[in-house]
Amino acid sequence: MEKNRKVFLAVEKLNVRYRDNHVLEDISFEVEQGQFVCIIGPNGGGKSTLLRSLVGLVQIHSGKILKDSHKIGYVPQQLRIDAAVPLRVDEFLSLKLSKDRVWFGSRGTRPMVRRKLEEIGAGHLIDRQIGKLSGGEFQRILIAYALLDDPELLLLDEPMTGLDVRGGLSFDGLLHHLHEHAGITILMVSHDLHLVEHVSDQVLCINRTVHCHGTPDHVLQPHNLSKAYGHLPGLVPGEGNEAFIPLESLKSKTD
Repeated sequence: MEKNRKVFLAVEKLNVRYRDNHVLEDISFEVEQGQFVCIIGPNGGGKSTLLRSLVGLVQIHSGKILKDSHKIGYVPQQLRIDAAVPLRVDEFLSLKLSKDRVWFGSRGTRPMVRRKLEEIGAGHLIDRQIGKLSGGEFQRILIAYALLDDPELLLLDEPMTGLDVRGGLSFDGLLHHLHEHAGITILMVSHDLHLVEHVSDQVLCINRTVHCHGTPDHVLQPHNLSKAYGHLPGLVPGEGNEAFIPLESLKSKTD
């Protein structure tokens, strides 16, 4: 741990079971203030379950989750909203800010909503219908929702799933803004190992257990990835979440 950096999140020997299925086994790691930590691993390896357990959406079987940060934002991998529901972006975001009213208007919260949207380059979406947004636009709205509490730690579960190349590049810039300029500590699940290599300080590779944990240069090695994914790296297959690993980059690390 770097000097003068406090630990925002510490996980000690975390175990999660779904009936007889041991989904996570003895997971231990720390996230320090100011870090960008990425979680990688094959589909079904427990990555999303780990994030959900950190915010209390999944009951843990044993272990400890120690949080020094009291403000934690969470962006799920998917949130399905019926496109037929007449709900504007400002109304959707106001649901988090309005404690005593839901459908009685968003005028009181609109200035705060606008500021948060403009901060992430989405101010133009404030009057759009939720059901009319593209995948990338809706992901930005979900991040705005998580940012309304001004979190110190932001958990992102595969935020670039379903985005095209152009949307992915735009989202890369948003991640840089949140981490470098807004000063938010980030813990992100991702299948994009090229992105992970460029944005993360630390990488946690899990497949039910922790297979490797360290800097990107240390973790993103062929022997570590093949051990976790169960095959040699190249095109890591998934269900719509393929992760392309630049083979030349990987080969250069073994020379």
